[in-house]
Amino acid sequence: MNTASATSISASIHPPANPPGVWATASTYAGRTIRQFIRTPQLLIVNAVTSTMFLLIFRFVFGGAITTEVKYVNFLIPALAAVSGLFAGGAVGVAEDLESGLFDRLRSLPVPRPAVLLGRSLADTALNAWGTVVTLLVGFLVGFRVNGGLVGALAALALCLVFSTAFTWLMIFLGLVSGSAQAAQGMSFSVFPLIFVSSAYVPVESMPGWLQPIAENQPVTAMVGAVRALTIGGDTEALLGHSTTWFVVRSLLWSAVILVVFAGLSARRFARL
Repeated sequence: MNTASATSISASIHPPANPPGVWATASTYAGRTIRQFIRTPQLLIVNAVTSTMFLLIFRFVFGGAITTEVKYVNFLIPALAAVSGLFAGGAVGVAEDLESGLFDRLRSLPVPRPAVLLGRSLADTALNAWGTVVTLLVGFLVGFRVNGGLVGALAALALCLVFSTAFTWLMIFLGLVSGSAQAAQGMSFSVFPLIFVSSAYVPVESMPGWLQPIAENQPVTAMVGAVRALTIGGDTEALLGHSTTWFVVRSLLWSAVILVVFAGLSARRFARL
């Protein structure tokens, strides 16, 4: 093809009069990713099995050795529901899309670039919600009961989804900077210290004195405390050390900080790919 022909073809190509907006782009990409999840049932199975494995191990292997102010099963299940989204492999999916050239194709289209990442976040939140539901169902089978009423239970579930959504942006960022799916898999384990150095599985008071301030003042402890307080009900200040409002406010603040920081970093990284 000569230069004149190429110039003629280029001149005849015009951007659409009404390019897709943020929501159209995000929902389309989210729908594509969710269909990918459904067509790859291993993802759904691994997500459910991972949550169930941790639940059963802590419920029946370690639970008898851990002393809490409430029944350990009622102490454990809200925590697992709150952190179930942190066990998902969102970083790997982002790295795979990057390696396959999908992101390059999307970036060449007249669509809002941050909306692509928003779509990924929505899809990963849906996958995390699946893991949360499995955790709760298995939890009820092994003795978990909600004592905080229906409103408290629904509020706790909403908080789990908020926290999960915030952490999808951390996973998106890790996937974008990892360079490969294998590296993303390893980097996604960086959240594990947050889970284990928290009040998720054991009371903070049982940790060494130097570790307690770290465990007490980090996002997972705040979110776990909020979900636990909403489901336990009663005098949460006496049972958990702080009021329900104290936990909920802190958890929402942490979620907002995580979302804003890593959404901003992800968008900047995506623009520079």
